[in-house]
Amino acid sequence: MTRLRLAKAWFVVSVAVLGVGYGMAANQRGWFPSPLAKQAWTQAQAYVTDNPFSYLVPRVYDRHGARIVQPEKVHSGVTLISSMWETPDGWEPSVQLLNTQGETVHEWPVGYDLFRDDGYIHGTHLLPNGDLVVNVEYVGTARLDACGNVRWRLPKRTHHSVERAADGSFWIPAQMGDRTTDYPGLDEPVLPEQILQVSAEGEVLKTIDLIDLLFENDLENYFFKRHGPHPRGELMHVNDVEPLSASIADEYPRFEAGDLLVSLRDLHLVFVLDPETKTVRWHAFGPFIRQHDPDFLGDGRIGVFDNNPDGTHRGNVLGGSRIVVLRPPADSTSVLFPANRSETFYTEAAGKWQQLENGNLLLTEAQAGRVVEVGPNGAPVWEWTREPHGSKVPQILDGARYDLTPEEVNAWSCSS
Repeated sequence: MTRLRLAKAWFVVSVAVLGVGYGMAANQRGWFPSPLAKQAWTQAQAYVTDNPFSYLVPRVYDRHGARIVQPEKVHSGVTLISSMWETPDGWEPSVQLLNTQGETVHEWPVGYDLFRDDGYIHGTHLLPNGDLVVNVEYVGTARLDACGNVRWRLPKRTHHSVERAADGSFWIPAQMGDRTTDYPGLDEPVLPEQILQVSAEGEVLKTIDLIDLLFENDLENYFFKRHGPHPRGELMHVNDVEPLSASIADEYPRFEAGDLLVSLRDLHLVFVLDPETKTVRWHAFGPFIRQHDPDFLGDGRIGVFDNNPDGTHRGNVLGGSRIVVLRPPADSTSVLFPANRSETFYTEAAGKWQQLENGNLLLTEAQAGRVVEVGPNGAPVWEWTREPHGSKVPQILDGARYDLTPEEVNAWSCSS
């Protein structure tokens, strides 16, 4: 019996050693089943990365739907929301217009077949006729009509924001090209990042490479002031490009109509760029951390969504996210939000904001699944929060108020 047990043990050990040896050789030389194993691993990684359920984040608020706090102070119009919605076929991206009561008055379903790839919407622009330009994050840009029919597609790894210029073209961030270390000081491969000018018909009119731009403007030192990992091999993470409107350009003595306001999140850097000469006219490093959505506010001011992350779930150390206002060239700084009547507001990543004509602010608390309108004193007057899914809630990546009436929306074909 003892010999039999030893023989069985020796056999098991021998098979294990041979299996490990063959596995190492198969991995190096591509023998069976290495290709199948690599394919399975790639699919597993893709599932973890692209699974729509990763779009769900921990629930913050114990309420959902519309909450009208001060109806007489709510700015008129409809609110555009981009998020993920659960359907009988699973989770899918969609863009919806909501009235004050939180009811959907129009919808553009954006199925996964738009680019034959999974993805979510991050970056939208609504045109007066009901056409919608959308970014499928890191996949491409498309223009849809009011019915959701595709007018054109641009498969260029665009992302984050879509801003319209005076000539009808759009400025959009992008990542294109192979990873590179072809710049001084780069100790790991990074993805080239660009901003694109795209025509109303979906053609790329101009491409500005941002790494080149910073070196050409003697701003490469900001590469070495960043901290943290490089997500997706990024160095800068451009997340917004906004052209200066001719209607307020005279209020900015150092800038000209058509200049671009650009945000580089991972460098904590915001700058104004002449897109023709590729000259940076002004830049600011802080007082924000991993910021989003800088806007020209008029009166010489620039407002920035300061995410202000501090490693806690609700910004408990630094006090939450803010709207910071700078006034070039002196760069005096003030905080527009929070104000004395503000509630807790925080999103570690993403987030957008809009200054409304009545002086209110529309704030997208992305990682809480909430859009809130606040008055000048910071107190909420209206909000809309996603419905919970257990202990989680879907993020909202775009929230914007459009001055449209129900009659104007109903005049679009395919309106609900």
